[in-house]
Amino acid sequence: MTTKKLLESLASKYGNIPSCVVEEIEKQLRGRKVTREKLEEIMSRIAEECEKAMVEPGEAAGTLAAQSIGEPGTQMTLNTFHYAGVAEIAITLGLPRLIEIVDARKNPSTPVMTIYLEEEYRHDKEKAREVARKIELTTVEDVAASTEIDIADNKIHIRLDPKRLESHGIVVDDVVEALERKVRGKITVDGNKVTVDPGGVSPADLRRIGVKAKETRIKGIKGIDRVLIRYENGEYVIFTEGSRLSEVLELEGVDSTRTTTNHILEVYETLGIEAARTAIITETAKIMEEQGLEVDIRHIMLVADVMTADGTVKQIGRHGVSGEKASVLARASFEVTVNHLLEASMQGEVDNLSGIIENVIVGQLIPLGTGAVDLAMKPLQEIGANKQTPRGEAVET
Repeated sequence: MTTKKLLESLASKYGNIPSCVVEEIEKQLRGRKVTREKLEEIMSRIAEECEKAMVEPGEAAGTLAAQSIGEPGTQMTLNTFHYAGVAEIAITLGLPRLIEIVDARKNPSTPVMTIYLEEEYRHDKEKAREVARKIELTTVEDVAASTEIDIADNKIHIRLDPKRLESHGIVVDDVVEALERKVRGKITVDGNKVTVDPGGVSPADLRRIGVKAKETRIKGIKGIDRVLIRYENGEYVIFTEGSRLSEVLELEGVDSTRTTTNHILEVYETLGIEAARTAIITETAKIMEEQGLEVDIRHIMLVADVMTADGTVKQIGRHGVSGEKASVLARASFEVTVNHLLEASMQGEVDNLSGIIENVIVGQLIPLGTGAVDLAMKPLQEIGANKQTPRGEAVET
């Protein structure tokens, strides 16, 4: 019997051992000689540890997770740090970033991407730069030395900077082609000077056309304003300011299996709900780690599960998880108390007091620990006139 099959049989024998743990054990045992007795002992001890790690029935997992994340969260800083020590790209960390995640913000304050490249691109700086040029948004303003609006001649004169053109990998024809797509009027070229003649328009319209000409996109992805190439762990990696995951993954040379973004809703829209759940876990764990805080990953996983349980990314707030609780009192205890109570009374809602919050509010025993167990007594029975009546037996229901 192979080691893998033996491990699988032992895992089913002892139970409670996840398949991922079995795979890890098999990986660690490669190239080592271990007797069956020793292997049985290893699996037995692992089964015990897995048993200890399981949540007890009736455990307040949600309260524990909230406390375990919230308490160290009070030690977080409120700063915006520079990404990887580079001044060009800033990223929000600490408490503001954690709030962005649990609020499921549509637009994070500093969206960034880490783009890994395929084998033939990752070791060549020039090829990495080619991919970066395709990603970085380049407008006419980025390559122009000056832009003049000549009201007397009713024309717009754009002088292109040869050095900027070269650094962005653009020629004059690319600029002209972009302007022809976006700007109305006749376009003429004289060396590095491009003139736009929109015809007989008012000075106000001429200024508007001038602004539009400067903002015209020549190449790159809209929303990604800056890219940075760094050599890390033996390969070139591209970091971006701005995020457009779906468009970046379609580019040639991008390794779609490793490329990431901190924009969780983009991950959801592009890769689905499971990927979004993983992104929430990864981003939250990264925040804690960067702040030097230790939080068990299972607490973070529980938060991610609650946020993604119904197939969409929901915020933990009155417009999301907290606002959708079945208990009226639990909803009212969070925010807008009067509104919740008024609406519930108008609709005749009933609160069964099955949770923790609502029982604390009404002063009852909470359904946890000893409060989670109800006791019933068997009726006393007379066994005989001269015999002692036995005590009733307590039974769990």
